[in-house]
Amino acid sequence: MDTAPTWFTGQLLLALPGIGDPRFEHSVIAMISHDEEGAMGIGVADPIGGMTVGAVLDQLEIAHEDPLDAPVFLGGPVEPSRGFVLHSRDWGGEGAVQVSDRWMISSSHDILRAIARGSGPARWLVALGYAGWSSGQLEDEMVRHGWHVTPGSDALLFDTPPDRRWQAAFAEAGVDARLLTTEGGEA
Repeated sequence: MDTAPTWFTGQLLLALPGIGDPRFEHSVIAMISHDEEGAMGIGVADPIGGMTVGAVLDQLEIAHEDPLDAPVFLGGPVEPSRGFVLHSRDWGGEGAVQVSDRWMISSSHDILRAIARGSGPARWLVALGYAGWSSGQLEDEMVRHGWHVTPGSDALLFDTPPDRRWQAAFAEAGVDARLLTTEGGEA
């Protein structure tokens, strides 16, 4: 089991209104790694319409008894056909990487087989693709007020309905998202 680098690792990155990239409007991204070489995160608030975990397992010919109708999330625009499972730390199979002291990230079929058998992690999300930033790119976007970083709770990540995660993450940070604006003011 490897450990991922740490700057914003294990925290949630929330897109601010007017970020300037429609792919990230109202995004909630679980940060997997962030260091001097760049950053990587998995989007956890944008379900891919009509795609379920059960359908993915069927496509991969992985037998499962439960329907597994949990949504598959658009993890980000990079490598959209590559799958990831963000999950609790109670499962650590082949290739699982610990993310800070909070989660694990896995991308092997082993975790999908374990989920299908009911022997996988207690909490998990499946995503296709990831969000990636080159060296210094995320820091530059943050200076331009594109993102807000917050710890976010595991309950928010795994239990809050996807369409409420963005606003709920700001609320956990003490920010009323309804008051956020793209307009500048004058003093």
